[in-house]
Order: sequence, then structure tokens, then C-alpha cells
Amino acid sequence: MPKKPPHQESEAASFRRAIATRRVGVGAKCACGEDRPYALIAGSDPVTCAECKRKNEGKTTVDEHHVAGKANSPLTISVPANDHRAQLSVEQYGWPKDTLRNPDGSPLLAAAACIRGIRATIVYLLDKLLDWIPEVLEKLEAWLVKTLGPKWWLGTPLEQFAPK
Repeated sequence: MPKKPPHQESEAASFRRAIATRRVGVGAKCACGEDRPYALIAGSDPVTCAECKRKNEGKTTVDEHHVAGKANSPLTISVPANDHRAQLSVEQYGWPKDTLRNPDGSPLLAAAACIRGIRATIVYLLDKLLDWIPEVLEKLEAWLVKTLGPKWWLGTPLEQFAPK
């Protein structure tokens, strides 16, 4: 059994977040709306996120994320720079140092890193690819009810999906 629920932030993670927040300033936000402290560039004036800074410099806004950590696998995935800095790398900061750094090249630590990395990547992808869908479906439902009535699906191909 895990020591804590996966969504609960550890004390060390809270401490790191507090430091990152102090570096960029409480309530700091880029003009694009990005407000995650790890995505913001410390000392930038005006406050700027990594992606906006790169865009302004004509550079790519995409990073290559080492899913299991660079010491454990060369496998990378392309992700937006702000998400890399503020979510995926932050997740890795919480791993045991020996697992992330794997100084002796242990195959067991590499395996542990692969498991931790794929879990974090799957959670990231679920958040990015699926989290918006329930809200869209609920808004569409409200519009259909308003437009066609409370049983709008009766007599349509969607009727077969209604709960029994």
C-alpha cells in the first residue's frame, strides 16, 4: 500500500513549491495566464513563463522529457515547456534521489524509475487529453435539454446508450 494518496503533496514538495513561489513572487502570472511557479522565469520583468520567453526569442516551446530520468533511459517524449517544468519534472523531484540519479547504473533503480515515470506520464496524459471532456458533455447536455427537452435522446441513435 502506498504511504500517501497519489494526489496528496508531500511535505518536501510543499517546501519546494513555497521556494519556487518566493522566487517568482506570490500571485505572479505571465501575460498568457500561466501562473505555476515552476513554469515562470525568476527575475523576469514583466513576469514571463518559459514558453512565452522562448516564443519571444524565436525558440521552440517544446521540451524533450526523459520519462524515467536521463540516468535511467534515453527515452523522451515531447511536451510543452511549461508542463515539463511545472508538472513532469516536479514529479521527478519527489522521487528518491538515488532512483532519479542512479549513480551506479543499477538495473533495479532503473526499473523503479521506469515505473514511476510511466505512471507520472499516464497521469499527465489523462489530465491533458481527458479532463476537459466531462465539462463539454455536461454543457452539451444542458444545451440539448434547453433546446430539445429533458428526454432529447429518445428517438435518436444515442437512445441505445441511455442507462437502463
